[in-house]
Amino acid sequence: MYLCIMYSKELLKGTLKTIVLQLLSDNGRMYGYEITQRVKELSEGELKLTEGALYPTLHKLEADGFLSTEKVKVGGRMRKYYRLTPVGRTDAFRKTNEFRSFTAMMEKVLNIKPRLT
Repeated sequence: MYLCIMYSKELLKGTLKTIVLQLLSDNGRMYGYEITQRVKELSEGELKLTEGALYPTLHKLEADGFLSTEKVKVGGRMRKYYRLTPVGRTDAFRKTNEFRSFTAMMEKVLNIKPRLT
């Protein structure tokens, strides 16, 4: 599902929708490969999404009304772009805030001191 040396599949499975929604919120429209490459870049290579993980998530988000799609011919090939719907934009904001709140709570529970960077 994911190719990642540092983290378990269980940790990553629950965050994929949030990652996709936030990336689309930040970038407007993106196609699948572009999403995988942006995740790889942002994680400095620590997280690599496979097509087998990403596309079912994109299709589910589209079926649930969070994403709309647009097909564009690029270099003789059709490319499917994904974009947030108004409902998707609201959900991206909600999921991102929920995740931030959750990680802050986990730091308290596990008594983790924030790193200074």
